[in-house]
Amino acid sequence: MQFWLVTFLILLAGCSTSPTVQRPPAANPAAELPARLSVDQANDVTIYAMSLVGTPYRHGGNTPQSGFDCSGLIGHVYQSRAGVRMPRTVLALSDWGTAVPASFARTGDLVVFTQGGSATHAGIYVGEGRFVHAPSTGGEVRLDSLRSNYWAKQPTAFRRP
Repeated sequence: MQFWLVTFLILLAGCSTSPTVQRPPAANPAAELPARLSVDQANDVTIYAMSLVGTPYRHGGNTPQSGFDCSGLIGHVYQSRAGVRMPRTVLALSDWGTAVPASFARTGDLVVFTQGGSATHAGIYVGEGRFVHAPSTGGEVRLDSLRSNYWAKQPTAFRRP
C-alpha cells in the first residue's frame, strides 16, 4: 500500500508542474532595419576600410592613390566592396540610409558627427566602439575610438546604408 501511495504522489506532483513553453526569440529591432548590404558585405566593407589606414588625407580625395577626405573614403570603400554609390558630402551622408540606434550599430554602418546641428564629419563603424575615418589636413586615414576624449564629446548618429 505504501508503494502505491508514493507512486500516486509522484504522479500527482508531475501533473502539477507547468509545461515548458517555447517562446519565439525577442524581436531584434536592428534586424528589422532596412539595409542594402548583407552582413557579409558590411564585414567586407569594414575590413577594406581598415586596410586603408595610413592613406594620406587630401581634401576632395577619393582614391587610395590620391588620398581621401572623409566622404571620399566612405564613397570609395562602399563602391569598391559593395557596389553602392554613396553621397559625396557629409551633409548628404547624414540623411542617407536608415537611422540606427547606437546600441544596434553594426560593422559597416556610418557614424556621422555633428556640431551646432550640422553634420561635420563621418566614418565607417568597425565595431567595439571604433571607426575608420580620414580626419583632417596633414593627417591620414586612421582607426579611432568613439570613447576617446575628443570623439566622445561629439554628438554622433549612426546610419545604415
